[in-house]
Amino acid sequence: MRLSFVGIDPGSPDNGCPAVFVDEDTGDVWFQGEAVTGPEELAEVSRHSPLGSTEAVVRLPVVMKAFIMEAANGTYERGKQGPGLHPRRS
Repeated sequence: MRLSFVGIDPGSPDNGCPAVFVDEDTGDVWFQGEAVTGPEELAEVSRHSPLGSTEAVVRLPVVMKAFIMEAANGTYERGKQGPGLHPRRS
């Protein structure tokens, strides 16, 4: 697996998330974001697509749309690195 960092929410206070990545080996798009855990929200998602036992729902803010489009269109910078671990998180 070789992940390319596509982008991170510029408003993230500690550069922690949300973020978008592309697996260079498979082309899969990976999302890092706030896990949705509220029963009402999960019930609404499940009305459309039941969640499997290994699945999670991740919420991304609207500012992440541009990064998702870069990942989908393949216009992101290959091999780009994100800011890494923040001192408060290590």
